[in-house]
Amino acid sequence: MKIGKKSTTGWRATIAVAMANYIEAGSIIAAASSLTLWEAYLGLDNTAVGLLSALSANAFGAAIGALIGGPLSDKLGRKFIYTYDLLVYMLGVLLVAGSVNFAMLLAGTVITGIAVGAGVPAAWTYIAEQAPDKERAKHVGTAQLAWSMGPMITFLLAVAVAPLELMGSRLIFLHLFVVALITWYVRQGLPESDLWKEDNETKNKTTNSTPISKGMLVELFTIKANRQALFLLIGIYLFWNLTSGAMGYFMPYIFENVGGLSNESANLLQAVLWFFTVVLTYFGFMLLGDKMSRRLLFSIGAVAGIAAWVMLTFAGMSWPVLIAFVILWGGSAGIGAQAFYGLWAAELFPTRYRASAQGLMFFIVRSGIAIWSFVLPTVMATLGFQAAGIVMITFLVIHLIIGVALAPNTLGKSLSTIEEERFGEVISEDKVKEQ
Repeated sequence: MKIGKKSTTGWRATIAVAMANYIEAGSIIAAASSLTLWEAYLGLDNTAVGLLSALSANAFGAAIGALIGGPLSDKLGRKFIYTYDLLVYMLGVLLVAGSVNFAMLLAGTVITGIAVGAGVPAAWTYIAEQAPDKERAKHVGTAQLAWSMGPMITFLLAVAVAPLELMGSRLIFLHLFVVALITWYVRQGLPESDLWKEDNETKNKTTNSTPISKGMLVELFTIKANRQALFLLIGIYLFWNLTSGAMGYFMPYIFENVGGLSNESANLLQAVLWFFTVVLTYFGFMLLGDKMSRRLLFSIGAVAGIAAWVMLTFAGMSWPVLIAFVILWGGSAGIGAQAFYGLWAAELFPTRYRASAQGLMFFIVRSGIAIWSFVLPTVMATLGFQAAGIVMITFLVIHLIIGVALAPNTLGKSLSTIEEERFGEVISEDKVKEQ
């Protein structure tokens, strides 16, 4: 088969694009599961640990990538991103896998993060644009499913290679290289998004050297419907991610340093947590997201997540509490803010800057995580885990209130219908409509 000649369509296309989320989450967890090993091997202090987290695929590295990749996806096409992003990603994970000093580890972490950030907005956008109107949550949920399977599989691999210690971590990053290579090959057969092609045919093509066009920024903040969408999406995704993102990178570290678990036990516990996320993503979000009230589904997940953190923060880390935590938090993440963010972010913005808007929001959210991730190790070291847990709970309560108050009613509607309802028309390139 010659690259680019055989078309990849339907569910095969959805899965190929959704693998961006497997790779993103796998990168975060591969780093998280080996953080204490790198700390010991390189003699890292709290500042170095915080820096790795802040510049990773979990935080600022991905933020920069999204700020670049989102607008490029709108300007040059969704397929453009898929031609190049994983090539950069593969370079990054090879650097991490072969690291012998902090400089190599940090460089590989940053490159990996940028590549991940560039691909994720394009992935969510492409899947939503190509999905049937009455099965959009099911298709977008595939990205969430891949995002959940990445950590589950990576943590299981971490348990399997635990006897190899740091060499095992290097092998996990090499597994991500292989997955990325296969995914890149399959993606070369993806057709361009139909909606993007249609929109691109009707708009004036202009050259813009800046990563985000002035026109898009103007419309995002002057049109009332856009401002409402930004407040909803940044609100739920930022505050949920300030807890979830910190968990993604630091939870094994917390289990080991606060709960006294071994590296192997911590990773196995995380694998079980992600198993419940996989289960609830499929049976909750994918099967019910196109059939029942999305506000209700979101609320159930948000309340379960808060309950999980209340227990972990105030009841200690005994095994009964840890088991209840992984069930509640794992299940809540399956029907939680990230799944709904991926769905609503694609539905609530016009085609011509759908990916750019996601890139900007992803940049804001991941920058917030970068700041919190940088200070979290120091917070836990000076104030203790319970203080950090109370902050996490506060973040989750804020995201619940915003989501319940502003959840949109988009169930079963086409993207053009949603756009017309929100903006009064299907917006053309040359109109900036202020409200």
